[in-house]
Amino acid sequence: METYISERVKKGMVMGSWIRRMFEEGNVLKQQYGDEKVFDLSIGNPVVEPPPQFYRELKKLVNKPVPGMHRYMENAGYRETREAVAEQMTGETGIKFRAGEIVMTCGAAGALNVILKTLLNPGEEVIVFTPYFLEFCNYVDNHNGVCTAVPTDENFLPRLDAFESAITARTKVVLINTPNNPTGVVYDEKLLHDLGEILSKKEAELGTRIFLVSDEAYRRLIYDGQKFPAVLHHHNQTIVAASHSKDLALPGERIGYIAIHPDCASKEELLNGFIFCNRTLGFVNAPALMQRVVARLQGVSVSIADYQEKRDFLYHHLCVMGYSVVKPQGAFYMFPKSPIPDEIEFVRELQKWRVLTVPGVAFGQAGYFRLSYCVTDKTLEGALQGFRKAAEKFGLGRVG
Repeated sequence: METYISERVKKGMVMGSWIRRMFEEGNVLKQQYGDEKVFDLSIGNPVVEPPPQFYRELKKLVNKPVPGMHRYMENAGYRETREAVAEQMTGETGIKFRAGEIVMTCGAAGALNVILKTLLNPGEEVIVFTPYFLEFCNYVDNHNGVCTAVPTDENFLPRLDAFESAITARTKVVLINTPNNPTGVVYDEKLLHDLGEILSKKEAELGTRIFLVSDEAYRRLIYDGQKFPAVLHHHNQTIVAASHSKDLALPGERIGYIAIHPDCASKEELLNGFIFCNRTLGFVNAPALMQRVVARLQGVSVSIADYQEKRDFLYHHLCVMGYSVVKPQGAFYMFPKSPIPDEIEFVRELQKWRVLTVPGVAFGQAGYFRLSYCVTDKTLEGALQGFRKAAEKFGLGRVG
């Protein structure tokens, strides 16, 4: 059959279709069995509602509209919003940020595309660590870059020797994501320091500049009383892509921002590039209404304790059943090891029990599968039977 879709897009659709496929198959199961009898852990789409402060600020704007509040603004976003973000970043990191170092974007995804469009020449390399968010390599491909995947250890932490060996004269960006999707792992201060040291060493050796781009969509979702280690302290050429999709439970509102290290070389040129690309990629500017709302919510987030309870519940039961799981320290995902080498077969087995998950191949690491626990307690409880039955079938040591 004749097709008008480019070969590049067709390839991307095949490689990146697993979550969409699980979503569609889940809809079929829900039509067959009813919503409450299908346990969908495939998508990171939080069921929690935004905090009360969000609705309070939204009502203020709806009841007393600001004249012109739905018009265009400068492509970087409202100064008031960027000042609020800069103040929050300063408080969190101890690094002095100003409004001019912030660009408001259509979520972290929009931020990453703006950053990569600004930085990449055709064929330049972006290093990611496996397993990685499945869209990263699509974003790199959008802007004619090359995605280079570097392995991690048994705890999903970057292998520093492999990282250093992977850096070449073509390396332009190192893209990290902590807390991590799909593993929930958080990179600690020492690891970030070591990454920064390697980058500085390789820049000196190669005579190039390498940008550390930090996807911080889950920055505030950290458990066990830990504090988020600021990546910005460890490499001056750091650019942050952030989002309020998860910390304010606003994934559909597409509101986020770029923050560039105040001491980054060629900062003004880069910022001008971000603003230009924000416009020319078709985003134009971040949503006006959401900019006004989040300007007053920079210190607010959803309940971390509620997510930690969900993590503890699921982690405990999976371990008792015999699954091998690295305990998440943040975000709302787990990445257990499949009991059999072919994790796609295992994911299909779970589907027989109406439990939906995503195979690790979608994240660049076969042999594992991802669970999202940003769902109702009833969904988590209902999924346990399927995990137990699959554990029994494939002979895991404990099935309590």
